Amino acid sequence: MSDFSLIETMRWEPGTGIVRLRLHLARLKRSAGRLGFAGADTAAEKLAEVRGEGSPLRVRLTLSPTGEIVITTAPFSPLPEDTVWRVAIAAVRLDSGNKLLRHKTTRRDIYEAARAEYPAAEADEVLLLNEKNEPCEGTITSIFLDDGTGILKTPPIVCGLLAGVLRTELICARRARIQRLTLADLQTGTLYMGNSLRGLIRAKLLSRI
Repeated sequence: MSDFSLIETMRWEPGTGIVRLRLHLARLKRSAGRLGFAGADTAAEKLAEVRGEGSPLRVRLTLSPTGEIVITTAPFSPLPEDTVWRVAIAAVRLDSGNKLLRHKTTRRDIYEAARAEYPAAEADEVLLLNEKNEPCEGTITSIFLDDGTGILKTPPIVCGLLAGVLRTELICARRARIQRLTLADLQTGTLYMGNSLRGLIRAKLLSRI
């Protein structure tokens, strides 16, 4: 457990600061505790130093196993509200038995392999399934299904996926609940992809090739 770091990718906004900061810190501390990483308790103090100049920022924090924290920022442009992402399905599969998938880390080979299956001009995001062909998550997003009941459905982490911060917020607010999904489900409801940086994004599942 020494060849990777933990990551939190956040959005800073003028007048607000880091969006969902409490949930990001909670996830970082939880993962650090379970994986034996030091230094998570100093993250809040270091993130308090992040300052922008009136425009949103993408904030990336990494925590090494020995407690070293590195924070980088970059300008961030939110997507237009009417954005619809084209989502393709990866051939590579997630292993639901791999508990490391529940934590956000720099060990991203499988996500990078999935993203590389499709050029950016063809797909905006790529959906990963597990060994049971259950939809799990995108390469950088959680998945949510609007099945017409008024409550979004999102897969459980036992399927082999990250406990996303936006996902946690929506579940706690009772705007989403956990439910195993199938590809057929995704094709009959309205699909959304989302993360804490970008929010919820309407998505269209592309036909499998």
